[in-house]
Amino acid sequence: MGNLIWHEYARLLTITSSVYTIWAAFWGIFFRKFFWDFVGGIVRAPGGLQPSKSNAVFITLIVKAPIIQLFAMLLAFAILAMEVPLPQLKGSSFHRNFVVRIPMLLLQAFLTILFYQGTNASLWSMISAACYARAVVLGEVMKEAKDNRGKGGRA
Repeated sequence: MGNLIWHEYARLLTITSSVYTIWAAFWGIFFRKFFWDFVGGIVRAPGGLQPSKSNAVFITLIVKAPIIQLFAMLLAFAILAMEVPLPQLKGSSFHRNFVVRIPMLLLQAFLTILFYQGTNASLWSMISAACYARAVVLGEVMKEAKDNRGKGGRA
């Protein structure tokens, strides 16, 4: 049995969660629902559950105008550009840095947990961030970083 390479596992999970985020945000634009509207809501006989007035900001940003869904989609595209990677990013220090990916994944998890369709994407984004954190703790380095050793700015 071999050793688990945490950053490769996290990379595959991140690609999956980001694609799921894009798909969920797409559907979240058309079927808008604030996921946490049941917290503090009032049940009315005709009309069902009515969200509380303290959720007005989220209702505005998710239901009335899908700003959260669009921002989650853009962030997922940016994360995919780092993971797949775009030719402009390949081999750069931004692409090789695991520490940058962790807050991006946590922000993606926070944004996607707010709307109804993104709850699974949020879960997988948190797991991906935890796997990248484990890779940082273990001191893992990408293959591209190993290939760049000794190739400083000299021509």
